[in-house]
Amino acid sequence: MVKTLYICYFGVRQALVQTQVIPYLLEIAKDGVAISLLTFEPDLKANWTTEQIETERKHLAEKGIDWHCLAYHKRFSVIATAYDVFGGVRFVHRTIRENNIDILHGRSHVATLMGALAKKFSKRKPKLLFDIRGFFPEEYTDAGVWPEGGLLFRTVKRIERWLMKEADGFVVLTEKAREILFPESSETGFDNIGRPVEVIPCCVDLERFKAVNNVTRSDMRKKLGVEDRNVIAYVGSFGGWYLTDEMIDFYVAARESDRTTFALILTQRDKEVIARQFRQKGFADTDFLVETVPPSGIANYLNSADMAISFIKACYSKLSSSPTKIAEYLAAGVPIIFNSGVGDLDHMLGGENVGIVVENFTTIDYEKALHEIHDLKQDDRLRTRCEQTAMKFFALEGVGGVKYRKIYKRLTTIPSFDLH
Repeated sequence: MVKTLYICYFGVRQALVQTQVIPYLLEIAKDGVAISLLTFEPDLKANWTTEQIETERKHLAEKGIDWHCLAYHKRFSVIATAYDVFGGVRFVHRTIRENNIDILHGRSHVATLMGALAKKFSKRKPKLLFDIRGFFPEEYTDAGVWPEGGLLFRTVKRIERWLMKEADGFVVLTEKAREILFPESSETGFDNIGRPVEVIPCCVDLERFKAVNNVTRSDMRKKLGVEDRNVIAYVGSFGGWYLTDEMIDFYVAARESDRTTFALILTQRDKEVIARQFRQKGFADTDFLVETVPPSGIANYLNSADMAISFIKACYSKLSSSPTKIAEYLAAGVPIIFNSGVGDLDHMLGGENVGIVVENFTTIDYEKALHEIHDLKQDDRLRTRCEQTAMKFFALEGVGGVKYRKIYKRLTTIPSFDLH
């Protein structure tokens, strides 16, 4: 039996882990792979009791996942991350030895660094899968967190180059990322020294959305008090490369076009900050809702929407991005207004007739997009077309699971000689 240790530098309760880690691991396990999961929990002592840890461990064990956790440290960011990396390396090194791990699966750069260092110091040499969730150093500069060309950026780029050398296989989120990093793999599925490469976008469990029907939509709209409103949804964070001002301006334009417009914002943080921005733009409290919703509730809320938006800064780092919100909107049967230049969205959705692309962030462009999506919504097949597009590109089982199992099989058949 193949044994894998999945290293994730997030907490198990976080929405990202619930929707983008555990579901993938359950898909990988369908091929008989034994799954271990390491997460890093914020404020571990404050947020978790011993009993809660054991309960979560039993819950995941019932699904076939052997869960372990370490504390995540935040204060003095760089030092804290270095401390966590050291703790992670120790844990991974011990786990390789005690559990005879065959594959180390690192989610993004920090987790893969732990795996690469632990492998370096281990007698047993498991395969290292670098799951590249984005162009990490460039994301921080594009979001304005790090200065471009600064010490942190240059240091992380050096680490990234080493990880690219040490890894035995790669996952990227977009074909554009593949073209930049591994252009030779587009036809063969392998890089120029024989390491497997897979493009796996952020997928969603379509069954969660299929369970939501028209009755649920009617009930949810009644619960929210929006039976006769034009509900425009947004799911996710604001700030950084998520264009907060542009999206709020879009909502203003939508309200000017249709006074029944209702803004439905589902976000994990800064609720009051976002609500204050809507009020400053003249929205009454009855015209918007900013809410934090667990992953299990997203489908119900989105089912109440008439359309959804996604405005993300079109920059170099976002060529590697696959926004989960796009998959969720489509799975809920909701058409999208989105901007061009983000990941593979232009190519994927361009011919599917499930949304409208905004080229520029101006009131004129917003009004044009609103008019076009109004016409699009006259098509009775639109909802079905959105769902079919989600199944085609973003299905957890039919796309994500198949591709992860494929690269796991390829990793386990790579010859044991050094590829680097």
